[in-house]
Amino acid sequence: MSNFSFLKGKRGEYLVALQFALLFAFIITPVWHPIPMQTWFELLEIPRKIIWFFSGLIAILFVGFGMINLRDNLTPLPYPVDHNQFVKHGIYNWVRHPLYASQLIMALGWVLYSLSLSHLLWFIVGFIFFDFKASKEEHWLTERHPEYVDYAKRVRKFIPWVY
Repeated sequence: MSNFSFLKGKRGEYLVALQFALLFAFIITPVWHPIPMQTWFELLEIPRKIIWFFSGLIAILFVGFGMINLRDNLTPLPYPVDHNQFVKHGIYNWVRHPLYASQLIMALGWVLYSLSLSHLLWFIVGFIFFDFKASKEEHWLTERHPEYVDYAKRVRKFIPWVY
């Protein structure tokens, strides 16, 4: 294998680059409210803070347990590592992609905390992106682990019991 095989993007390298670009865009995008929000911000201050706190906590749990359960299978690429083992225990018994879900949960928490329409648009773009990236990864996992099809029917992609 050539040292420059990553340039062909056969393991999803472009998806990782796009993921970082989307994350950066989300972070630097200014909060935008098309109508004055002062009254809503004041009325919803405590619920907004509670949502922000719990979305952060859930995101940390998803990414933490996801990384612990994957261990040696962890890779930044959607393409499975060569020594890949089919992981379906722990958090993977609840969702198939907890690392992607953690980023979506955190982004949604920020959207609900900031009430920003600009971030809501980025969240929607991010959800579509992660759904596509997860589907690509699942195709590769199914090639290696035919039993993944049954697992995917039983376990939701990002949100337990929902999606």
